[in-house]
Amino acid sequence: MPRSSEAGYCCLSRDSDMPDSRDAQQQSVNVGTTQDNPQTSSLTDGWTLSKESPGHGLELSAPEKTSPSDATEPALWTTRADGRVRLRLEPFCTQLPYTVHRMFYEALEKYGNLSALGFKRKNKWEHVSYYQYYLIARKVAKGFLKLGLERAYSVAILGFNSPEWFFSAVGTVFAGGIVTGIYTTSSPEACQYIAHDCRANVIVVDTQKQLEKILKIWKDLPHLKAVVIYQEPLPKKMANVYTMEELIELGQEVPEEALDAIIDTQQPNQCCVLVYTSGTTGNPKGVMLSQDNITWTARYGSQAGDIQPAEVQQEVVVSYLPLSHIAAQIYDLWTGIQWGAQVCFADPDALKGSLVNTLREVEPTSHMGVPRVWEKIMERIQEVAAQSGFIRRKMLLWAMSVTLEQNLTCPRDDLKPFTSRLADYLVLARVRQALGFAKCQKNFYGAAPMTAETQHFFLGLNIRLYAGYGLSESTGPHFMSSPYNYRLYSSGKVVPGCRVKLVNQDADGIGEICLWGRTIFMGYLNMEDKTCEAIDSEGWLHTGDMGRLDADGFLYITGRLKELIITAGGENVPPVPIEEAVKTELPIISSAMLIGDQRKFLSMLLTLKCTLDPETSEPTDNLTEQAVEFCQKVGSRASTVSEIVGQRDEAVYQAIHEGIQRVNAHAAARPYHIQKWAILKRDFSISGGELGPTMKLKRLTVLEKYKDIIDSFYQEQKQ
Repeated sequence: MPRSSEAGYCCLSRDSDMPDSRDAQQQSVNVGTTQDNPQTSSLTDGWTLSKESPGHGLELSAPEKTSPSDATEPALWTTRADGRVRLRLEPFCTQLPYTVHRMFYEALEKYGNLSALGFKRKNKWEHVSYYQYYLIARKVAKGFLKLGLERAYSVAILGFNSPEWFFSAVGTVFAGGIVTGIYTTSSPEACQYIAHDCRANVIVVDTQKQLEKILKIWKDLPHLKAVVIYQEPLPKKMANVYTMEELIELGQEVPEEALDAIIDTQQPNQCCVLVYTSGTTGNPKGVMLSQDNITWTARYGSQAGDIQPAEVQQEVVVSYLPLSHIAAQIYDLWTGIQWGAQVCFADPDALKGSLVNTLREVEPTSHMGVPRVWEKIMERIQEVAAQSGFIRRKMLLWAMSVTLEQNLTCPRDDLKPFTSRLADYLVLARVRQALGFAKCQKNFYGAAPMTAETQHFFLGLNIRLYAGYGLSESTGPHFMSSPYNYRLYSSGKVVPGCRVKLVNQDADGIGEICLWGRTIFMGYLNMEDKTCEAIDSEGWLHTGDMGRLDADGFLYITGRLKELIITAGGENVPPVPIEEAVKTELPIISSAMLIGDQRKFLSMLLTLKCTLDPETSEPTDNLTEQAVEFCQKVGSRASTVSEIVGQRDEAVYQAIHEGIQRVNAHAAARPYHIQKWAILKRDFSISGGELGPTMKLKRLTVLEKYKDIIDSFYQEQKQ
């Protein structure tokens, strides 16, 4: 019989009472340096924040109510952008809810003079304090209001991580709008879908390349009123397209009191962030996150990961992962405000090699990377080691071997043996310094599973990688590991104040992971059916992931109920639309199966259309007439599968290559591209095990049966 287990953990103490009001410190600050080109739209360049009283925006009222004043209590979910939900306040999770503005304002008293954001201008690091950050966000908020931002409509941001991204996000929330990130690699069609669905009144872009995408689709965006560009200059003056400086100037026409009035009406149970995640149907779903989702998770999710408040130690982090992904947004943007962290921005080409340079210069105290990032670092170290001299290479291998053995056998032993300490002093400390991790105390990963090989490699460097588990629908982390809460291969323990249960468990205790708590999202925007599929009648979020809990409450992910592919880079890729696109583009293809879960890139297995044996219904070697016709059109005389695969028919292979390139050209973003493929010698069948009784593709069976071919796609980069 199916079993169900549930783990609930008492949360941390209730928030201390917030003061009724605070006076802002007044100051005059100059931010950045004036650039040579006066048109360059960088918000932090070339203008001064004057002494001013931000007005009523800095007066805090009594703690916000946990639900609207309506007589009827709202439900746990909604699909309306202007909807409200019942917050999950329970005896084990009683922290008072509060808004993003309240979180930021409370941070000002403690962290106002500390550096909040670090960025490079002309090869020189410059910084913005928390006071400056707050005041700029207010100016941006007023600019958005002047451009016509309506309550519960969106500001979509299409750009690489930067101070302007943060100012725009926080300013959007202050102005009563909803922050919506769009991946920079998105096609114009993907941008159009998201911008239309979220009802974007304003779109913020960083470059002319991104601006051109929006200009192509503007006619199909009925809610779009203006575009703001901040990194590159406008090529020419355009109607309703503004630089960030012009946005600030427009905002000066909006009284501070008007912004304060909007802030005062905001409630913790209202939507303030939209994160778009791909579903198995192929259409992105807008995950609605409330102000309470953001502020609660920024505080308690990060505490579970041992993130320190600046009073104890100011955390320094490098922002480089896409902020349209919940992991980076909650870690970089919102947690930074909560604890007064210093967030330093990497260059846009960070993942192409410059990240290590930024890490060396900044020396972060905590760092997060998707598995693919850690794999890239591992591969780079291995490459350098292979090119080193014999003695240096042997020293590294010795040091890593000694350290790995120690970390595997005595992971909690603070008093390391002499050999381990010697290895660290002579070799490993220098490696960590070269990577920029000399001061890094916490290294996190999430968004996708990590291989044991990668974890062991970094344990050999004395770098313990702490896992987190969650979804966009759980505002990121629902489980966290930390220096005091770690078990190899696990995803950590449930965040205090949250709950988990496993449903339909098997004999090994493996079941579907279901989540409950203040992290759980409001619902999918305009998708009631999808929302009801995700949140059951009792309010539990069904993740579609399979896992087990050990006796101490550590979670181990064992598989996925969904077919959704999660690449090593953390990208969610629904396979069916891509597979169908290939079959549509190439009528010779019978079956197409996309591969890429926990892999560096997407690949595909293909079979050709062939006739079936009339007696056994088994696939034969003979091509169907449609397949033969395809061959003839592309200049091939082949009539059997073996002719094409065995002799690697040049005309057919070239035609398939070109067809896949056309599919890639229409992909929503680069991570959705098929990079390698192979044609199998035999079509999928029931007898072959690839198809079930109803002809449904058995993906796990295919992965196992054709393991050698699949592994060959990814082997050459490991050599």
